[in-house]
Amino acid sequence: MIKTVIRLKDDMVMVFDDRGEQMTAYQGQYESVKEKILKDAPLEAVFLHWFGSNSIPVTVNIEEW
Repeated sequence: MIKTVIRLKDDMVMVFDDRGEQMTAYQGQYESVKEKILKDAPLEAVFLHWFGSNSIPVTVNIEEW
């Protein structure tokens, strides 16, 4: 199950399950994986932006992601 979704500054997306394992089926360019992630992510999933030179990602709501 999807737990954490991180959108990077180059529009790549990383997705992790509740054990911290990468979920490669959901990873890739934002526009290519966005619909699949939004369809499959549970309500408790955490969405983040990791843009610029921030040392940590910023939590955003699903609409902003």
